[in-house]
Amino acid sequence: MNSVHRTLLVATTVFLAVPLLHAQASESSINKQLDKLRSLSLEQRPVATAKIALDIRTMPAGPDKVKLALHLASLSTEGDAGHGTLQAVADTLASALAESPVPAKGDQPPPPYKELAALVQYEHVTTTFNDPLYIKAVKVLADNDADIQKADFTLKDLKGKKFTLSELRGKIVMVNFWATWCAPCMQEMSDLDRLYTHFEPQGLIVLSITDDKPFKVASYANSTSYHPPVLIDYDGKVHQQFHVEGIPRTFIFNRDGKLIAEAIDRRVMHQFLEMLSKTDLHP
Repeated sequence: MNSVHRTLLVATTVFLAVPLLHAQASESSINKQLDKLRSLSLEQRPVATAKIALDIRTMPAGPDKVKLALHLASLSTEGDAGHGTLQAVADTLASALAESPVPAKGDQPPPPYKELAALVQYEHVTTTFNDPLYIKAVKVLADNDADIQKADFTLKDLKGKKFTLSELRGKIVMVNFWATWCAPCMQEMSDLDRLYTHFEPQGLIVLSITDDKPFKVASYANSTSYHPPVLIDYDGKVHQQFHVEGIPRTFIFNRDGKLIAEAIDRRVMHQFLEMLSKTDLHP
């Protein structure tokens, strides 16, 4: 068992193995841990994330607890935290919401409910939480995926070449939303480049879509050897079509144009390969 697997195994058990009388953590100490989380290595993050989830559970019920649980959930999906860690994060968020429900404003469920629904839908954790706003969030995600399945677009790359999604039937298409200011996006670009160059002969195409300023995108493209097409979504309409509220986001369509996998945050190589294993590509 390598060090990464050992770390993930530890993170899986931390949440359940701690004493029931765990000392109450302060909001300030939890915020300090959250601020530090992104600076940790991929090996360190799972255990640190599970500990933060536990610390949040010790806090008294209230909006601050929900806010911290939501913040942790949004960070926990960057890379591979391990199923056990993500389950602990989801349990913490669900518990905070059960203790202190967040009222809806307008016809959309509040962000904490949508985040929990996304963890269940795309990170494959489970929950028994059945608040009506959570159920509504689950339906919103299902409706969004139905919209994405019907989506089509034509965008140009930096050289003016047009790419139309519906005209790429017969290929495996990865649609990745990113921006130059997004650190998690930048961290996965090298993996996307390697996937593209390796699988292109088998029919994989990676479309890297951004609504960033073209001169910033061109500067990045010129300073790297990034090979996939970089497409500019000038008015953000494609982001809207795909219901992209945060980046990076990745969607995979099979050769028939069916949406078969999606990621709600940064992925590492083995996670991308797991997504692509649902296609007919072979190593």
